[in-house]
Amino acid sequence: MRLFAAGALCLLALPLASTPAARADSADSVPATTSTVAQIVAQMQSHTLTRNEELKRYESLRHYAVHYRGFPASVDAKMDVEVDYDAASGKSFHIVSQSGSRFLCDKVLKRAVDSENEAQKDQSATELTPANYRFALEGRDTVDGRPAYILNVQPITPSKFLYKGKVWVDARDFAVVKIEATPAKNPSFWISQTLIHFTTARMGGFWLPEQNRSETHVRIGGTAVLTIDYGEYKELTPQIASR
Repeated sequence: MRLFAAGALCLLALPLASTPAARADSADSVPATTSTVAQIVAQMQSHTLTRNEELKRYESLRHYAVHYRGFPASVDAKMDVEVDYDAASGKSFHIVSQSGSRFLCDKVLKRAVDSENEAQKDQSATELTPANYRFALEGRDTVDGRPAYILNVQPITPSKFLYKGKVWVDARDFAVVKIEATPAKNPSFWISQTLIHFTTARMGGFWLPEQNRSETHVRIGGTAVLTIDYGEYKELTPQIASR
Protein backbone atom coordinates (compact mmCIF):
# COMPACT_ATOMS: atom_id res chain seq x y z
CA MET A 1 0.00 0.00 0.00
CA ARG A 2 2.68 2.53 0.93
CA LEU A 3 4.59 1.77 -2.25
CA PHE A 4 1.55 2.63 -4.34
CA ALA A 5 0.74 5.78 -2.40
CA ALA A 6 4.27 7.11 -2.63
CA GLY A 7 4.38 6.72 -6.37
CA ALA A 8 0.89 7.68 -7.51
CA LEU A 9 0.44 11.04 -5.82
CA CYS A 10 1.45 13.13 -8.84
CA LEU A 11 -0.85 11.50 -11.34
CA LEU A 12 -4.31 12.84 -10.67
CA ALA A 13 -3.76 16.48 -11.51
CA LEU A 14 -1.80 15.79 -14.68
CA PRO A 15 -4.29 16.78 -17.39
CA LEU A 16 -6.05 19.33 -15.22
CA ALA A 17 -3.23 21.81 -15.26
CA SER A 18 -2.53 21.55 -18.97
CA THR A 19 -5.85 21.10 -20.75
CA PRO A 20 -7.32 24.10 -22.58
CA ALA A 21 -11.03 24.64 -22.19
CA ALA A 22 -12.80 26.71 -24.81
CA ARG A 23 -15.99 28.59 -25.39
CA ALA A 24 -18.40 26.21 -27.11
CA ASP A 25 -19.48 27.23 -30.60
CA SER A 26 -23.21 27.14 -31.22
CA ALA A 27 -22.82 25.40 -34.57
CA ASP A 28 -21.69 21.79 -34.97
CA SER A 29 -20.50 22.10 -38.55
CA VAL A 30 -16.87 21.36 -39.40
CA PRO A 31 -14.65 23.12 -41.94
CA ALA A 32 -14.42 21.13 -45.17
CA THR A 33 -10.62 21.28 -45.30
CA THR A 34 -8.35 19.53 -42.83
CA SER A 35 -6.22 21.91 -40.78
CA THR A 36 -2.49 21.42 -40.34
CA VAL A 37 -1.12 20.55 -36.93
CA ALA A 38 0.25 24.09 -36.56
CA GLN A 39 -3.19 25.57 -37.33
CA ILE A 40 -4.89 23.22 -34.85
CA VAL A 41 -2.49 24.08 -32.05
CA ALA A 42 -2.81 27.80 -32.80
CA GLN A 43 -6.62 27.55 -32.70
CA MET A 44 -6.41 25.65 -29.39
CA GLN A 45 -4.38 28.48 -27.88
CA SER A 46 -6.72 31.13 -29.29
CA HIS A 47 -9.80 29.47 -27.83
CA THR A 48 -8.08 29.03 -24.48
CA LEU A 49 -7.44 32.75 -24.34
CA THR A 50 -11.08 33.44 -25.21
CA ARG A 51 -12.25 31.05 -22.51
CA ASN A 52 -10.02 32.66 -19.90
CA GLU A 53 -11.44 36.07 -20.78
CA GLU A 54 -15.08 34.96 -20.63
CA LEU A 55 -15.16 32.42 -17.80
CA LYS A 56 -14.68 34.54 -14.69
CA ARG A 57 -16.03 32.37 -11.91
CA TYR A 58 -17.65 29.02 -11.12
CA GLU A 59 -18.32 26.59 -8.30
CA SER A 60 -18.45 22.81 -8.50
CA LEU A 61 -18.62 19.79 -6.22
CA ARG A 62 -16.09 17.16 -7.22
CA HIS A 63 -16.14 13.48 -6.29
CA TYR A 64 -12.73 11.88 -5.75
CA ALA A 65 -12.34 8.10 -5.36
CA VAL A 66 -9.50 5.59 -5.22
CA HIS A 67 -9.92 1.81 -5.42
CA TYR A 68 -6.89 -0.36 -4.67
CA ARG A 69 -6.95 -4.10 -5.42
CA GLY A 70 -4.00 -6.29 -4.55
CA PHE A 71 -1.43 -7.14 -1.91
CA PRO A 72 -1.73 -6.87 1.05
CA ALA A 73 -5.41 -5.84 0.97
CA SER A 74 -8.17 -4.31 -1.13
CA VAL A 75 -9.23 -0.89 0.14
CA ASP A 76 -11.24 2.12 -1.03
CA ALA A 77 -11.54 5.79 -0.18
CA LYS A 78 -13.79 8.64 -1.29
CA MET A 79 -13.75 12.38 -0.88
CA ASP A 80 -16.06 15.24 -1.91
CA VAL A 81 -14.39 18.58 -2.56
CA GLU A 82 -15.92 21.98 -3.22
CA VAL A 83 -14.01 23.96 -5.83
CA ASP A 84 -14.33 27.73 -6.18
CA TYR A 85 -12.71 29.17 -9.31
CA ASP A 86 -11.98 32.87 -9.73
CA ALA A 87 -10.17 34.11 -12.82
CA ALA A 88 -8.10 36.52 -10.76
CA SER A 89 -6.96 34.13 -8.02
CA GLY A 90 -7.39 30.64 -9.48
CA LYS A 91 -8.98 27.64 -7.75
CA SER A 92 -9.55 27.15 -4.05
CA PHE A 93 -10.48 23.77 -2.56
CA HIS A 94 -12.55 22.81 0.46
CA ILE A 95 -12.98 19.19 1.58
CA VAL A 96 -16.66 18.55 2.37
CA SER A 97 -16.57 14.86 3.33
CA GLN A 98 -14.39 11.77 3.20
CA SER A 99 -14.86 8.08 3.86
CA GLY A 100 -13.06 4.76 3.60
CA SER A 101 -9.35 4.24 4.16
CA ARG A 102 -7.89 7.14 6.11
CA PHE A 103 -4.46 6.32 4.72
CA LEU A 104 -5.66 6.64 1.11
CA CYS A 105 -7.57 9.84 1.91
CA ASP A 106 -4.48 11.45 3.43
CA LYS A 107 -1.75 10.06 1.16
CA VAL A 108 -3.54 9.95 -2.19
CA LEU A 109 -6.74 12.01 -2.42
CA LYS A 110 -5.64 15.00 -0.35
CA ARG A 111 -2.31 15.07 -2.14
CA ALA A 112 -4.10 14.94 -5.47
CA VAL A 113 -5.82 18.17 -4.50
CA ASP A 114 -2.51 19.63 -3.34
CA SER A 115 -0.89 18.58 -6.61
CA GLU A 116 -3.44 20.49 -8.69
CA ASN A 117 -3.03 23.49 -6.43
CA GLU A 118 0.72 23.35 -7.01
CA ALA A 119 0.35 23.02 -10.78
CA GLN A 120 -1.87 26.10 -11.13
CA LYS A 121 0.86 28.33 -9.65
CA ASP A 122 2.87 28.05 -12.87
CA GLN A 123 0.37 27.35 -15.64
CA SER A 124 2.75 28.29 -18.43
CA ALA A 125 4.91 25.27 -17.54
CA THR A 126 1.99 22.85 -17.81
CA GLU A 127 -0.13 24.17 -20.68
CA LEU A 128 -0.69 22.20 -23.89
CA THR A 129 1.48 24.49 -26.03
CA PRO A 130 4.54 24.20 -28.32
CA ALA A 131 6.67 25.45 -25.43
CA ASN A 132 5.96 22.20 -23.55
CA TYR A 133 5.03 19.64 -26.25
CA ARG A 134 5.82 18.39 -29.73
CA PHE A 135 2.68 17.76 -31.78
CA ALA A 136 1.92 15.44 -34.70
CA LEU A 137 -1.40 15.02 -36.49
CA GLU A 138 -2.44 11.33 -36.50
CA GLY A 139 -5.85 11.59 -38.15
CA ARG A 140 -9.52 12.26 -37.44
CA ASP A 141 -12.14 10.63 -35.28
CA THR A 142 -15.65 11.17 -33.89
CA VAL A 143 -16.21 11.84 -30.19
CA ASP A 144 -19.82 11.85 -28.96
CA GLY A 145 -21.03 12.45 -32.51
CA ARG A 146 -18.69 15.39 -33.15
CA PRO A 147 -15.70 15.25 -35.53
CA ALA A 148 -12.31 15.65 -33.88
CA TYR A 149 -8.63 15.75 -34.75
CA ILE A 150 -6.23 13.28 -33.10
CA LEU A 151 -2.89 14.72 -32.04
CA ASN A 152 0.10 12.77 -30.79
CA VAL A 153 1.77 14.79 -28.04
CA GLN A 154 5.28 14.29 -26.67
CA PRO A 155 6.63 16.40 -23.79
CA ILE A 156 9.77 18.41 -24.39
CA THR A 157 10.90 17.98 -20.77
CA PRO A 158 10.10 15.08 -18.36
CA SER A 159 7.96 17.05 -15.92
CA LYS A 160 5.67 15.33 -13.43
CA PHE A 161 2.81 17.55 -14.65
CA LEU A 162 3.18 16.67 -18.34
CA TYR A 163 2.15 13.54 -20.25
CA LYS A 164 2.68 11.69 -23.52
CA GLY A 165 0.02 10.10 -25.67
CA LYS A 166 -2.99 11.14 -27.75
CA VAL A 167 -5.22 14.20 -27.54
CA TRP A 168 -8.59 14.55 -29.30
CA VAL A 169 -9.40 18.13 -30.34
CA ASP A 170 -12.92 19.13 -31.34
CA ALA A 171 -12.81 20.09 -35.03
CA ARG A 172 -15.20 23.02 -34.59
CA ASP A 173 -14.42 24.53 -31.21
CA PHE A 174 -10.76 23.42 -31.03
CA ALA A 175 -11.18 22.38 -27.40
CA VAL A 176 -9.55 19.26 -26.01
CA VAL A 177 -12.33 16.69 -25.60
CA LYS A 178 -10.36 13.57 -24.67
CA ILE A 179 -6.87 12.54 -23.57
CA GLU A 180 -5.38 9.04 -23.42
CA ALA A 181 -1.85 9.22 -22.10
CA THR A 182 0.85 8.18 -19.65
CA PRO A 183 2.94 10.45 -17.40
CA ALA A 184 6.01 12.06 -18.94
CA LYS A 185 7.96 11.07 -15.84
CA ASN A 186 7.49 7.91 -13.81
CA PRO A 187 7.08 9.12 -10.21
CA SER A 188 8.45 5.92 -8.67
CA PHE A 189 10.38 2.74 -9.47
CA TRP A 190 7.49 0.81 -7.93
CA ILE A 191 5.08 2.06 -10.59
CA SER A 192 5.23 -0.13 -13.71
CA GLN A 193 2.59 1.75 -15.71
CA THR A 194 -0.07 4.44 -15.36
CA LEU A 195 -2.83 4.96 -17.92
CA ILE A 196 -4.69 8.26 -17.91
CA HIS A 197 -8.12 8.79 -19.47
CA PHE A 198 -9.50 12.32 -19.34
CA THR A 199 -12.68 13.74 -20.89
CA THR A 200 -14.38 17.13 -21.13
CA ALA A 201 -17.96 18.12 -21.96
CA ARG A 202 -19.80 21.23 -23.11
CA MET A 203 -21.44 22.79 -20.07
CA GLY A 204 -22.95 26.24 -19.82
CA GLY A 205 -21.37 27.34 -23.07
CA PHE A 206 -17.86 26.14 -22.15
CA TRP A 207 -15.84 22.93 -22.54
CA LEU A 208 -14.99 21.90 -18.97
CA PRO A 209 -13.47 18.79 -17.35
CA GLU A 210 -15.92 15.92 -16.98
CA GLN A 211 -13.89 12.96 -15.66
CA ASN A 212 -10.27 12.09 -14.96
CA ARG A 213 -9.37 8.41 -14.51
CA SER A 214 -5.89 7.07 -13.76
CA GLU A 215 -5.15 3.33 -13.57
CA THR A 216 -1.84 2.56 -11.91
CA HIS A 217 -0.11 -0.84 -11.90
CA VAL A 218 2.31 -1.44 -9.04
CA ARG A 219 5.32 -3.74 -9.60
CA ILE A 220 4.88 -5.48 -6.26
CA GLY A 221 1.25 -5.24 -5.29
CA GLY A 222 -1.84 -4.68 -7.38
CA THR A 223 -3.78 -2.06 -9.31
CA ALA A 224 -5.16 1.28 -8.19
CA VAL A 225 -7.85 3.24 -10.01
CA LEU A 226 -8.14 6.91 -9.14
CA THR A 227 -11.14 8.85 -10.42
CA ILE A 228 -12.29 12.44 -10.33
CA ASP A 229 -15.88 13.16 -11.37
CA TYR A 230 -16.25 16.90 -11.74
CA GLY A 231 -20.00 17.11 -11.20
CA GLU A 232 -22.06 20.13 -12.20
CA TYR A 233 -20.65 23.62 -12.64
CA LYS A 234 -22.39 26.68 -11.30
CA GLU A 235 -21.24 29.82 -13.06
CA LEU A 236 -21.29 32.90 -10.83
CA THR A 237 -21.17 36.60 -11.61
CA PRO A 238 -18.80 38.78 -9.56
CA GLN A 239 -21.81 40.50 -7.97
CA ILE A 240 -23.33 37.22 -6.75
CA ALA A 241 -19.97 35.97 -5.55
CA SER A 242 -19.27 39.14 -3.54
CA ARG A 243 -22.63 38.95 -1.82
